[in-house]
This record gives sequence, C-alpha cells and structure tokens, in this order.
Amino acid sequence: MELDLIHMKHRGKRRKPSLAKLDSKLLFVIRIQGKNDMHPKTRKILHFLRLRKIFDGVLVKANEGILEMLQKVEPYIAHGYPNLKNVKELIYKKGYARIEGQKVPLTDNNIIEQALGKHGVMCIEDIVHEIANVGPHFKEVTSFLWPFTLNKPEGGFQGKKKLYKDGGDAGNRGDKINELICKMN
Repeated sequence: MELDLIHMKHRGKRRKPSLAKLDSKLLFVIRIQGKNDMHPKTRKILHFLRLRKIFDGVLVKANEGILEMLQKVEPYIAHGYPNLKNVKELIYKKGYARIEGQKVPLTDNNIIEQALGKHGVMCIEDIVHEIANVGPHFKEVTSFLWPFTLNKPEGGFQGKKKLYKDGGDAGNRGDKINELICKMN
C-alpha cells in the first residue's frame, strides 16, 4: 500500500500533458485493473471518476484537473478519444439512466425528457449529440448516465500492469481506445 502511494506521487510529479496537445475534448476512461491493496487516495480518485468496478467506463470532459487525476491512477485505467460511432453504440447498447438512485435502461424517451428536458435534451440522439460535441449541458447528461459496464475484452489483455506505449494496456491510448471499446462492447 505504501509502495502504491509512492508510485502515485511519482506519477503526479511527471510533466503534465497540456490541453493544447489534446486531439479531442472528450475522453473515455475504462478501469482495467482492481486491487485490494490499493492506497485510499488512488481508490478515492477512481470513485470520483465513478469507476467503482473493473471494466466500468465513463465519458469525461478533458481538462487539466481530469488529466492530472488520470495520470495519478494510470496503472488502473485505459483512456483515449472515442469517435462518434463508439459513443453512439455505447449509449444505445450499454446506456442506463440514474433516476432516484436506480439503474433504469434507456428504452423510452419520456424518461430522458423528464430528467433532462429543462436542458433541451429530449431523446437518446440529443444525449449522443451533447456528449459527442461536449456541449454546454455535458455535465448534467453524463451524471444522468450510469457508468457503462463493459465486457471482458475478447482475447484478454496483453499486460495490465504495463503502460500502452510500453506494450501493455494501461494509460493513454489516444484514438486506439476505439478498438478496445469495440472488443469490450
């Protein structure tokens, strides 16, 4: 546990990626590893990102604060820039709404209209549009959605503990996250 804290602090001191280099404002984050002996700070960051279980995925807006958090929990997550096709598939296939703390499938547009109508979001297509374009009501829409529960990827992972750039699975994948989403969806 102490070693986890030390590694997290070292990752936090690394050079921060700037927002100017980002390809997209939208990030998809998947938790790929769960550990019992995780440091409480690491667990807290994962809970803040709503990644409570392994293979949970969330859509987040890319900003400096989020990028710093992702850097601290890098060995436990994979993240990248999803395309419109994958965002649409995720919402249609794996999309659930959070209504009064209950997980409700997105089968009826009335559910969406009642919860998000005041923000001009009336149907599933409006949710897809708001998320894909990182619109003004992005936060309300993503907090309305339950984290996506993905399947184990076909063929498994190469090396969970190694970073993607070193031949593993963890860390920033850039546009290659779309291949992982297709395997897990």
